[in-house]
Amino acid sequence: MRAFLIDLDGVLYVGKSPITGAKECLKLMEDSGYSYRFVSNSTRRCRSSVANRLKGLGYDVPADYIFTPPLAAIEHMKKSGKERCFLLTMGDVHLDFEAAGITIAEKDVDFVVLGDAGPEFTFERLNKALRLILDGAEVLALEKDKYWMEPEGLVLSTGPFVAALEYATGRKAKLMGKPSPEFFRLALKDAGVEAKDAAMIGDDIMTDVGGAQRLGMKGILVKTGKYREDLAKSSGVTPDLTLESIASLAEHL
Repeated sequence: MRAFLIDLDGVLYVGKSPITGAKECLKLMEDSGYSYRFVSNSTRRCRSSVANRLKGLGYDVPADYIFTPPLAAIEHMKKSGKERCFLLTMGDVHLDFEAAGITIAEKDVDFVVLGDAGPEFTFERLNKALRLILDGAEVLALEKDKYWMEPEGLVLSTGPFVAALEYATGRKAKLMGKPSPEFFRLALKDAGVEAKDAAMIGDDIMTDVGGAQRLGMKGILVKTGKYREDLAKSSGVTPDLTLESIASLAEHL
């Protein structure tokens, strides 16, 4: 391996708690000549906010090392020549869209963009998305994860709400985040490596490991974050390596 793509939530930290030994492992990667980039399905924070959060947890990560689904969505919209969207998320992720010149609107939009809106997934907002899609807007799913880990336990992610709108409208959403091959390729290109020379490290057996392996990367599963042994065993996906945490990777470098 020449490079690693690394998930954030559940791999470097859980909630407000950094994973013990993760910082030291990143340092060892650098010292050993490996490159790395971070690929996260986080859709609540803009890129700079993600970097600031990592800094608060003790990680010194450049913002341009971080790849999130909004970046892929912005690239897709720019290529289409259409730049008006209804954005159903929460937090400050809208700043990435606005900085790229994307117009966020409530009507006459080309795209409905769905991220992790948490409590903003209200009946009213979902109905707004429904009507815009039926009026012809393309559906972009920033991610389609089923759930993710909060300190108090597992919580619903974006996937169930995307599925509801797909069912109601008969329209298929285009996935922007993991395990989309295009999303992985953004980070691989920036790291300057091909898929065969990289490994993905994540806590999701399907999205992280399975998605990486389908593209030709190695898949490394860590038992932190939302890892569940029963789901890992029944997934049909076999990781190339399974570790107690990213800190254990130091033994293999």
